[in-house]
Amino acid sequence: MNKNSNLIDKENISIQKKGIAYKWVALFNVTLASLMGSINGSIILISLPAIFKGIQMDPTDPGAFQYLLWLLMGFGLITATLLLTIGRLADMYGRVKLFRLGFLIFAIGSILLYLTPGTGNTGALELIIFRLIQAVGSAFTIANSSAILTDAFPVSERGKALGINMVAFMSGQFIGLLLGGILATYNWRYVFLVNIPFAILGTVWSYWKMKDISFRASKTSLDIVGNLLFVGGLTSLLIGVTYALMPYEHDGITDAMGWNNPWVMAALSIGIILLVAFPFIESKMKNPMFKLEFFKIRAFTYGCLASFTSAIARGGAMFMLILLLQGIWLPLQGYRFEDTPLWAGIYMLPMTLGFMIMGPISGMLSDKYGPRWIATAGMSIVALVFLGLALLPYNFDYWELGILIFFMGIGNGMFASPNSSSIMNSVPPQNRGIASGMLSTLSNSASTLSMSIFFTIVIVGIQKSFPDAVYSSFASLGSAQIAPALQQLANQLALMSPTNALFSAFLGYNPMSSILNSIDPSIVSSIPQQILTTLTSNYWFPQTLQQAFMPALRISFIIGAVLCSIAAVLSAMRGQRYVYEAYNPVGDVSKADITEGKERAL
Repeated sequence: MNKNSNLIDKENISIQKKGIAYKWVALFNVTLASLMGSINGSIILISLPAIFKGIQMDPTDPGAFQYLLWLLMGFGLITATLLLTIGRLADMYGRVKLFRLGFLIFAIGSILLYLTPGTGNTGALELIIFRLIQAVGSAFTIANSSAILTDAFPVSERGKALGINMVAFMSGQFIGLLLGGILATYNWRYVFLVNIPFAILGTVWSYWKMKDISFRASKTSLDIVGNLLFVGGLTSLLIGVTYALMPYEHDGITDAMGWNNPWVMAALSIGIILLVAFPFIESKMKNPMFKLEFFKIRAFTYGCLASFTSAIARGGAMFMLILLLQGIWLPLQGYRFEDTPLWAGIYMLPMTLGFMIMGPISGMLSDKYGPRWIATAGMSIVALVFLGLALLPYNFDYWELGILIFFMGIGNGMFASPNSSSIMNSVPPQNRGIASGMLSTLSNSASTLSMSIFFTIVIVGIQKSFPDAVYSSFASLGSAQIAPALQQLANQLALMSPTNALFSAFLGYNPMSSILNSIDPSIVSSIPQQILTTLTSNYWFPQTLQQAFMPALRISFIIGAVLCSIAAVLSAMRGQRYVYEAYNPVGDVSKADITEGKERAL
């Protein structure tokens, strides 16, 4: 029994005298952090129309799109770039210490968001900066959550603990949608106010109750070169990806997306070069921040690769599914555009329920039988669900979607906690912080890349097909006398950026009203009121958009199915169950131990 093991026993005995084991204290606070983070992520999705209205900015203005994109993606970008560094620092200086700091920083960011003083572009920029402060705090909690739970729970209960934590995360996403829909109707600032009690409670509780019982890595010099290479490379790559989604004006021409923008290409190139150079530089460093030797552990390598691949499939495809509900299906069912964000969240509830049911169960099963085939079956189910989604018509019956996304929740629940526990069990105890940071970095980076990949597929598809769909829809509206006016209106709509079209629907705006207000009033006055009523109804624009949107959406779902199939194969390749402590109970670690351990199994 080593010093750290004695410390764990003493802490548990001390707290058990008060009626509760330390592992449940740790689980409560980590779960609170996950709940807080997921509520924060989903609540802003549904509240963006109210937020933009509150800061007096029209989200349909061309310049507003970059602010909207940074509000959506900036949080993930900052989080992804910091996780690995924080994981390394946590192993050196204590995971709970940095976890506490994360709660405090998040609380400060939430208060600043609630107090945002500016309006217009200034207000939007302030919101983005304060959200980035929140992201720094969130990175401190995310990077340490899995490691803290792995430290606190024995091998036989880790899957269950990680499953409960992930259920809290999924529950928070649904709670955030409901809270956002309710609070935004009163005051947009309440959307950020709701985070503050969680953040303050987590800060006080973590400083009061949580103890650092982790196995510490030796305090060596920080890998400055590795940090600069990794943070610089990932930041450059993700910024390039983000701006690639924005329209690009050049030589009097406006491209729907910015992939041809020289600055975007330069950012992507620099990011790729730095990230390719990173592992080669790290292999020469005395105290690298990135433990390349972990990839000699079979369970770690294939678990991380499966997580990365599944995150690419899941992130952007889910965003596309929300666009389908908000932009097409819900308006066609008679829902007002401004109500669609809330109802989209409600109609996504079956997926949350599936995850909530299967997350803890799969964790307990993996504790008993091992994670390999449970996680593999989960990804196989998700792959089949993506194929089912690709076959849905635009006017589907809701029960068809409900069943599919319920099984998507089941499949993701089967994969998530067994895969995480497999990865965390496979590494030395004193390196769990960096392992957790590596896993979280891969997942967060994949989610950001995923959105750009799937969004690009859909935008390219719409750009090619949307003008023909517009002219076809207009051709069925008017007689010869009003055809010239309709032709001018059709030309105006056909030139609309597909990005603006999608985000107008996503934000609960009918773009036809804005277009009619922006053109010559004499043209509008020559069109009969009956046709104008049709054009501004809930039905006409979604019916027109779906002709261009659905083929591209089906391609994105098929790609999601392929990626999940690859993740299932990778998951199966992880081998039988491997727990590091089973072979190194004292915690003595060497590269030889790790190399030798890659083929061991319980």
